[in-house]
Amino acid sequence: MGSAPTPDAYPGLVIDTSPAADAPKRIAAFFDLDKTVIAKSSTLAFSRPLFDGGLINRRAVLKGSYAQFLYLLSGADHDQMERMRKHIAAMCEGWEVAQIKTIVQETLHDIVDPLVFAEAADLIADHIACGHDVVVVSASGEEIVTPIAQALGATHSVGTRMAVRDGRYTGDIEFYCYGDGKVTAVNELAAAHGYDLTRCHAYSDSATDLPMLQAVGHPTAVNPDRPLRREAAAQGWPVLTFSDPVSLRARMPSTTRTTVAASAAAGLSAVAAGALAYGLMRRRR
Repeated sequence: MGSAPTPDAYPGLVIDTSPAADAPKRIAAFFDLDKTVIAKSSTLAFSRPLFDGGLINRRAVLKGSYAQFLYLLSGADHDQMERMRKHIAAMCEGWEVAQIKTIVQETLHDIVDPLVFAEAADLIADHIACGHDVVVVSASGEEIVTPIAQALGATHSVGTRMAVRDGRYTGDIEFYCYGDGKVTAVNELAAAHGYDLTRCHAYSDSATDLPMLQAVGHPTAVNPDRPLRREAAAQGWPVLTFSDPVSLRARMPSTTRTTVAASAAAGLSAVAAGALAYGLMRRRR
């Protein structure tokens, strides 16, 4: 009872394995998505199908590709994410939900069949085997986050939610799942499902997720950016390196693939960040 170490590949990481029946409250593991579970930005990956759908121009596609490259190198800091948030709504305003739904359904497996880190998938499986709930918490649109989380076997997922009226995006963000917003989501889930946050786990690559990491008893940095690496060293948190991407499609049973495609509904608002992130990330260089 108590806790037990994970496999030798993850030195310093300990997962609480107390049976749920022996504990007054349940345990959850909260995972960031981009660069923690998958090896690229789930949001920036959609610039090409948006271009094919006539929603953005060729220049935006090139900028989105370059932004993806920079994101892989350095990620995005708080100021960049805030600027991105303000521009996402304006870019998506007026987009038809039905058109976005079609684009997502037709391109899901080519675009959102991302390269999942095998180490992350195995770690998620370890938590599930211990009886823990697994929750994916991401700033990407909930229409992207939900099907990926389902494919990974997660219990719950939370993503950014855009407002829709009369079949079109209004230009408003109902919930931005970023920074303190992630803590709000974590606290609400804990209250709803009886999680003991002092025994819960959280995983992220970015210092922008420090509020979420600090909200649980077992924070872990995964492929951390420099600020998070410094904080993890100062706090004595485990640091994991995930570097073995595998196809998500290869890990999904055929029935799950059908479910994923069906659940990728309208509202892919966050994909607009691909065009914006180019300029934002260039400022950081």
